[in-house]
Amino acid sequence: MPKTTTIKHADFVLIGGGIMSATLAVLLYEKFPGKKITVIEKLPKMAEESSEAWNNAGTGHAGNCELNYTPEKNGTIDPAKALKTAAQFYDTLAFWRDCAEKGYIQNINKCISSVPHISFVQGKKDVEFLEKRWNVLKETEHFKDMIFSKDIEKIKEWIPLMMEKRSKRSAVAATYMENGYDVNFGEVAEQIFRFLGKQPNVDLVNDSNVINLQKTENKRWLLSVKGQNVGKHWKIVSNYVFVGAGGGALKLLEKSDIREARGYGGFPISGLWLRCTNPEIIEQHHAKVYGKAKKGAPPMSVPHMDTRMINGRKELLFGPYAGFTTKFLKHGSHFDLPKSVEFDNIMSLLGAGYHNLPLVGYLVKQVRLKFEDRMDMLREFYPEAKDEDWKVVVAGQRVQIIKKDKNGKGKLEFGTEVIVSRDKSIAGLLGASPGASTSYSVMKSVMEKCFK
Repeated sequence: MPKTTTIKHADFVLIGGGIMSATLAVLLYEKFPGKKITVIEKLPKMAEESSEAWNNAGTGHAGNCELNYTPEKNGTIDPAKALKTAAQFYDTLAFWRDCAEKGYIQNINKCISSVPHISFVQGKKDVEFLEKRWNVLKETEHFKDMIFSKDIEKIKEWIPLMMEKRSKRSAVAATYMENGYDVNFGEVAEQIFRFLGKQPNVDLVNDSNVINLQKTENKRWLLSVKGQNVGKHWKIVSNYVFVGAGGGALKLLEKSDIREARGYGGFPISGLWLRCTNPEIIEQHHAKVYGKAKKGAPPMSVPHMDTRMINGRKELLFGPYAGFTTKFLKHGSHFDLPKSVEFDNIMSLLGAGYHNLPLVGYLVKQVRLKFEDRMDMLREFYPEAKDEDWKVVVAGQRVQIIKKDKNGKGKLEFGTEVIVSRDKSIAGLLGASPGASTSYSVMKSVMEKCFK
């Protein structure tokens, strides 16, 4: 007998089970009551890749402490990205609270913790930059409560662990925002999916990998899906597809053959943390402290010493240390990067490589770092750090966007970008930070573009 393939149907198919798909699924659930929503995740559980707590900084990115969000251009601070990110984060925070009120999120205290956000710099030049930044931001709505200080004793009140035995002659400065947040994005997504999974019109599918998608003659999308079990292949037909598969999104958008995805490439960057194993040290620090990135470092490698709440336990992390791998996902394949190279994006990839040689050199140095080197970097933040109190853990995988600029040359982008097809039947998300922190604003824009 000929082998038959199961064909399923849905009004909406969301690829990837992270915070973005969880957010979009809620918006679709509310806007289109009763319509069939199917979420397909490659891993055994939802939110185990980029949204999982150990795979990201957990910072509720609101521009409070991220110095790369306020670049200095010709002596002037540009606050545009910080202001935009803050507005998007607080919209997203309001959305999560609304989800909690509606019962979509059952225990919001497991998802969001209050923790101060601090920027910390050393050296006369960076102290001057931080004061300039503060003078600009304090005049705006979201940053009016920001405090600035160059006084070592005052900074010691905020971050005592980091100020131990630091010379009183040191040129240091910090800004302090009391109302900052640590967010367990994986927990947010997991709780939302737990609610959605109980609804009769929502189907959550794990252990299944979308290997192809193409337009049918009647203008619908046909997705080919491979299950983890040998021989378990099936197809699903849908009017609308969202590709929120993190680093795997680029490959699927290329397979869709939509014009809007042409010319894009991806540059994978992996990460490592130093995790504190000494409970006494962990209890002495209560803040998310961001410094300034080294010259040539990607934004995701801005050093930070973070208080985290993960699975109900207080943790302390430092990093991340950047690395390079050809994988697009933490649980991906070493062939991800080579397979992403196509005729229409090869020039973008080559151009981005040529124009970002300092970044390539930086990553090579990071890969070669030994444990002792990483501890030396930590001691720039926390001078009294002892080797026996820290261990290396693997962080998540990010794929930075490469696309053509107005001159047709490859340009590396550090941000989040939404791609929507001309007929509005498919959308995809590329890029990284601030991503999850602005998930509601990003998914709201997808809704507006696709379902006006």
